[in-house]
Amino acid sequence: MTMLSFRVGEAEARQAQEWADRLGVDRSELLRDALRRQLNRLASENDAATWQRRPLDEGERALSDIADWGPAEDWTDWANAAG
Repeated sequence: MTMLSFRVGEAEARQAQEWADRLGVDRSELLRDALRRQLNRLASENDAATWQRRPLDEGERALSDIADWGPAEDWTDWANAAG
């Protein structure tokens, strides 16, 4: 793991510690989780922009048509056999 160090205001530091205490986690864990969530949010925004720039081609869209077919067979009778 790599150490990151940064400065925050007193109020933010106090709130971070209060939330860590409430949640029963170390402050470092709280901050790691917050950073991970923020990075995931930013990545998802980047993904959305990429999809707009490069929409699916015809071959990739064909897979979504297959997903709409539903199950290949009706297996509900198997559930009755087990009961």
